[in-house]
Amino acid sequence: MTASTEQVLAGLDKQNSATLGKLIGRGNVGQAEEKADGTMRGRIRIPEDELAWDPAVLVLPHGGDVEIELVNDDYNTHCAVLPSNGDSKFIWLPCLSKGTATLNLDGPGYYWYGSPTGNDEGRGLTGVIVVLGDVPAEARLDRPAQPRP
Repeated sequence: MTASTEQVLAGLDKQNSATLGKLIGRGNVGQAEEKADGTMRGRIRIPEDELAWDPAVLVLPHGGDVEIELVNDDYNTHCAVLPSNGDSKFIWLPCLSKGTATLNLDGPGYYWYGSPTGNDEGRGLTGVIVVLGDVPAEARLDRPAQPRP
């Protein structure tokens, strides 16, 4: 499911909320589906001639394992360098192809991913996976409380 940033997760684009101060390129926000076993599934596309991920931001309801299907609908070759605990994942995406990556993102926060192949318009394709939730009490910094939505 994808929708514009104005329609989904209102307030996501402000400081001390679930993610960044401003969203990447003002693209769409998508939400991963949670399966019965607690793992998640998401789908991210590269639309033809857009040099962007759709959705630009994929939101996970909690940390854990997520299977992401990556679809290249473009007539250019791209790749995906994705975050995962332990080691990054790399998927080569030739023209009009798709691939699947299984990631483990066990902590809340935001994780950058991209396609540096071909230096797409000088920046590569850049996206974010947002993992919702709070840091466990034992991992929190000793500092004053921060404003929360």
